[in-house]
Amino acid sequence: MSTLADLDTPFLVLDRDRMDANLARMRRHAERLGVTLRPHLKTVKSVPAAQRVLGDMANPATVSTLQEAEAFAEAGCTDMIYAVGIAPAKLPRVIALRKRGVDLAVVVDNAAQVDAVCAASRDAGTPIPALLEIDSDGHRSGLRPGDPQIVALGRALAEGGAELRGVLTHAGESYGCFTLSEQEALAAKERDVATGAAEALRAAGLTCPVVSVGSTPSVHFATDMTGVTEVRAGVFTLSDLVMAGLGVGGLDDMALSVVATVIGHQPDRGWLITDAGFMALSRDRGTAQMPVDQGFGLVADLDGRPFGDLLVLKTNQEHGILGMREGSAAPLPELPVGTRLRIYPNHACATVAMHPSFAVIAGGDEIVETWPIERGW
Repeated sequence: MSTLADLDTPFLVLDRDRMDANLARMRRHAERLGVTLRPHLKTVKSVPAAQRVLGDMANPATVSTLQEAEAFAEAGCTDMIYAVGIAPAKLPRVIALRKRGVDLAVVVDNAAQVDAVCAASRDAGTPIPALLEIDSDGHRSGLRPGDPQIVALGRALAEGGAELRGVLTHAGESYGCFTLSEQEALAAKERDVATGAAEALRAAGLTCPVVSVGSTPSVHFATDMTGVTEVRAGVFTLSDLVMAGLGVGGLDDMALSVVATVIGHQPDRGWLITDAGFMALSRDRGTAQMPVDQGFGLVADLDGRPFGDLLVLKTNQEHGILGMREGSAAPLPELPVGTRLRIYPNHACATVAMHPSFAVIAGGDEIVETWPIERGW
């Protein structure tokens, strides 16, 4: 059996025991809140991982690409939301999945999308379910709260041959809240915006069976989900440095790391060079605006124990430049060429997408399984 000392670097490691603990914790939380958990599988992007995350592939799931939807459908997943605003040219793939018995819903926030979904529904002779995206915090896409278009577009879906499935929000600004009171307030705001939109639709005589909210932080810090039917969260499965910085777990909850090898030294610059650049770690700098900036990743030994303030300071395509955190009084560790390290990433989803597979461990250094990762759109 291979160990972390055997595979060519860089490669991606998933600690199955830590992932299982993260899953159990979120499931208990969703149960306490009285909502359905619809995990976002964009984090793991892997059929074996998805089977573990969902428990039963018939359980609700969220995806970020149609390639994910197709792969998970092949494995038996029949209830999915494609949680990216639909591009009209992708609707034939949506129809193909629905004709296979997959209840795949799409997301819309404008008249052009609604018209395309309705036309595709009529042409196919089967209504495509769509959720109206509501912008709960000014973070990205969606209709503003109180916009008359919420009702107008909902009516257009219901009367145009499609299906108005409900409303959906994503509290992306939760990634910029660093106190408990801020996080709880943002979770409450997301809930209120979503339920307010649902109430507006119902008051206009339209159905709104699904009220879907979520980001990992806003779900984690939520205390009351009255009126919400389901929560979507993904990065909780593997966790990362951003989640640790927000107080959603700690380093011991991080199930994802990248194994790299020291390939050189630049002693006059205080640098170590590894073979894991942005093609292994991604260039995500999600901790840059957080109270603790972790560079491009926190460096640990092969057993997963961090070297204090040793970070990935810079990345090139295949080179990682390691050095001490700015202001640190600690010396640069003596790590000879050939030393293997583990790097905890800023953003689990972005890092997973850079790799073809997970080397799965179960708490130790023995690789017990290899799980392929679905890549592409």
